[in-house]
Amino acid sequence: MQKIEAVIQPGKLDAVKEALIEAGVTGMTIVEARGHGRQKGHTEFYRGREYAVDLLPKIKLEAVVPDEVVDRAVRAILTAAQTGSIGDGKIFLSRVEEAIRIRNEDRGEVAL
Repeated sequence: MQKIEAVIQPGKLDAVKEALIEAGVTGMTIVEARGHGRQKGHTEFYRGREYAVDLLPKIKLEAVVPDEVVDRAVRAILTAAQTGSIGDGKIFLSRVEEAIRIRNEDRGEVAL
């Protein structure tokens, strides 16, 4: 099993969710986040004053999937989230040793 963590633009959430469901991802966690990468934010004017907006709104999506679904899920995220502009986001993959469903103590891939 692997955990997929993707940081994407908020406007791409619906497209990424739909693409993941089509790729066979049955569950995911979505968190609103703020951060920046290379784009480093920007400045805005409000009521005549300049403000630095250095933490931009992002969406962090997490899903633990069986090994055979990982490539399809990553491809789905790339296809749905990519605009070609700076700030499109990142995908992180990490190995998951065990998953346990709290309700009935199922373990492994059946717990997903």
